[in-house]
Amino acid sequence: MRTQTINRTTKETSIQASINLDGTKQIQIETGIPFFDHMLTLFAFHGNFDLNLLAKGDVYVDDHHTVEDCGIVLGQAIDQALGEKKGIERYSSVYLPMDEALVRVVIDISNRPMLIFKGEFNRESIGGLSLENVREFLKAFTTEARITLHIEILDGLNDHHKVEAIFKGLGRALKLAVKQTSEDLPSTKGVL
Repeated sequence: MRTQTINRTTKETSIQASINLDGTKQIQIETGIPFFDHMLTLFAFHGNFDLNLLAKGDVYVDDHHTVEDCGIVLGQAIDQALGEKKGIERYSSVYLPMDEALVRVVIDISNRPMLIFKGEFNRESIGGLSLENVREFLKAFTTEARITLHIEILDGLNDHHKVEAIFKGLGRALKLAVKQTSEDLPSTKGVL
């Protein structure tokens, strides 16, 4: 089974995350940031993952540390759960609509961390989540998962819909990229 549990404690946050990439949507998320909880739930549901993520952070100061550190821990858990990455599809791309919003998510599980994010938000925050921290989460996640990730908001007026499309699209794209279809390492180099 492709599972992993990561615990990370700093002076700002304490986070435990357990993921099963071959799960059945058993999901429990508690970060102290309601909209972020909702987005991580959508990510796991549309990825078909089991995800248990419990975070306690200094949200009385700001949501930044908790959001970024959740990205770190979740990225590490996924990277370690993938192990040697043999047999995975490696690449995927998804267009995800959410009402008037449309987002493109493209992934390469490459062992070369890179985030390209194109999109703008009009609001400062939704449900305790500062929208500038959506990018911070994705950056930390991408770095620690060791993936190349391109996300572009192609259309949309409602920021809730844009962010929801991002997290649903990320889950769906990751589900496709981690799917095992052979015994081979998906690289002509023989290493990722």
